[in-house]
Amino acid sequence: MLFRVPMQFLPPGRRPLSSGSRAGLGAALVLLALVSAIEFADGTRADHIGLLVAAPFLAAAFASWRVVLGVGAAATAIGAAFTLGAQNVELGNVVNVGGVVIFIGVAAAVAVVRQRQAEQIAELSKLAAVAQQAVLRPLGPQVGTLAVAARYISSTAVAEIGGDLYEVIDTPYGVRMLIGDVRGKGLDAVRLASIVLGSYRHVAYERADLRAIVADLDRAVARSVGDEDFVTAALVEERGGTLTIVNCGHPAPLLLRRGQVIPLEPPSPAPPLGFMPVVRPRVERLEPGDRLLLFTDGLGEARREGEFFPTEDRAWQLLGHGTVADGLASLETALVEWVHGRLDDDIALVLMEYAGPRTATSVPVPSWEVGASEV
Repeated sequence: MLFRVPMQFLPPGRRPLSSGSRAGLGAALVLLALVSAIEFADGTRADHIGLLVAAPFLAAAFASWRVVLGVGAAATAIGAAFTLGAQNVELGNVVNVGGVVIFIGVAAAVAVVRQRQAEQIAELSKLAAVAQQAVLRPLGPQVGTLAVAARYISSTAVAEIGGDLYEVIDTPYGVRMLIGDVRGKGLDAVRLASIVLGSYRHVAYERADLRAIVADLDRAVARSVGDEDFVTAALVEERGGTLTIVNCGHPAPLLLRRGQVIPLEPPSPAPPLGFMPVVRPRVERLEPGDRLLLFTDGLGEARREGEFFPTEDRAWQLLGHGTVADGLASLETALVEWVHGRLDDDIALVLMEYAGPRTATSVPVPSWEVGASEV
């Protein structure tokens, strides 16, 4: 039946115009119409046809070279029509039409160069996204006893690539989390981030003490960077409802509990990885429903008109509802709105929720916890 026959308005292999080509074509046609209207209003003289040369260049800023040639052909036809229709065919008008023809070729060349550059940028963006995904694998929604979600917010729409890193692993010693930030950006930062993550994914299963993991990661960083390079990091372990945190120059995680937001500052400051940090663990008892936010310093530095994003003031309102993925989505939306879409640095976010112990049996707690022998 007729209504089953597919309708095809474009030749095979031809794609519809992109939004940029449509915009360029529309703007160029409006300009051609304006110049034509001015010539009609001017009477029998063709004094403004030189303005037609702007139409193909306007199209070249947005559209493909094929659209530019089409616009150029229309501009040439209009210019020739007004020149031949004038009361006196003047040499200057003929030269103007010839100039339009010449500059059509220039505009088409500009469109070709612009299109190639746009394709190269798009390809680089895809490669950057692949590199980022190879370094930061997806997390959640459940790791051990914890509900976990993670987000990476890039400061640029051109390429999502940087040195922010995170990982969550279920190990024999509990669920272990890492959040870190490499000094710098670009491929060097991604390379160092991959080194840190690769080392962590190995030693997290081998070392019973978080301080030993810090020592291993510090050596890995020291072997791979220069004197001025470093990695801030926070390592978190959840075991049997006990939360242990060691911090190497990184922003303190935020504990969300019953409407309160508690920064989990370390007992004493320690330098970043690469500077031989000596860390002291901070130990907290978790309650069912507690949430923990790990983040990189891009969140603390996000500001508009000199005013920083009020992370602690708004953390419970944004992160305390729905699933952990819902909470991070709300935080990202509020953050982007706060800075009007312009971030100065990439941001890595990890949000976890503790639902309670897996069983009623006792679970070993870290050996350094005060009173562990009495539990």
